[in-house]
Amino acid sequence: MSDRLAVRKTYKLYIAGAFPRSESGRSYPVTDGKGRFVANAAHASRKDARDAVTAARKAFPGWAGRTGYNRAQILYRIAEMLEGRRDQFTAEVRHTGASKAQAAAEVDAAIDRWVWYAGWADKITAVAGAANPVAGPYFNFSTPEPTGVVAVIAPDSPLLGLVSVVAPAIVTGNTTVVVASEPAPLTAITLAEVLATSDLPAGVVNILTGHRTELTPWLASHMDVNAIDLTGVPDGDVPALEDKAAENLKRVFRASDDWAGDPGTARMTAFLEVKTVWHPVGV
Repeated sequence: MSDRLAVRKTYKLYIAGAFPRSESGRSYPVTDGKGRFVANAAHASRKDARDAVTAARKAFPGWAGRTGYNRAQILYRIAEMLEGRRDQFTAEVRHTGASKAQAAAEVDAAIDRWVWYAGWADKITAVAGAANPVAGPYFNFSTPEPTGVVAVIAPDSPLLGLVSVVAPAIVTGNTTVVVASEPAPLTAITLAEVLATSDLPAGVVNILTGHRTELTPWLASHMDVNAIDLTGVPDGDVPALEDKAAENLKRVFRASDDWAGDPGTARMTAFLEVKTVWHPVGV
């Protein structure tokens, strides 16, 4: 029998393409479905949230300026890498109490969902935009553009729900600060490892682990966050967060989705701004 001690993994934050420890030095224990210790996850602070917003803002112009086709290529590459780590993700989903078959099915669905959103990258503009009829010698076009920095409060669905809220925000050119599931954060950091080794630019996705009740109010009130997805927030906390978000007219989105169902386009269009352009005919 081997006397070797296992090397336990240290789960950190993911900010600006790097994996820093929390500025506060705090961590919290993550347990499995039976209450057994699995790992320690970083307990992000208000300062970490500010750093993540700064990274997302810095990455926004470059990511929004890429063509939809190029964003599709990058997101599809991420799906390829998710497929390569299928066994690892399955093992981490099982920590939440899922059976092996249930965990494998969730991982497969999450990979398929990522591919589905990747396919929309060069199509959503045509679907959400329009050429508008006008009574005059003008062309009038409505074209959707990304909102900016989106804070995403992820649901407790450890992988499929996470993918279903992150992918639609970034596929249209937004950058994100994601607060991972508090009880099941491990798949979020493993996803971050995939993103860090793909060709997704640093800062497009930033992932924080820790207590939602501590992080979400700061993101809701942050003046450089343009929109917030409150999907992972309990019903009773929503009104207070909406009040904070109103301070800088943030877009607020919240939907309790059936993650296994058809996702539709609502999550993509929720974080788009429509710009209308007039142009004289013949000029």
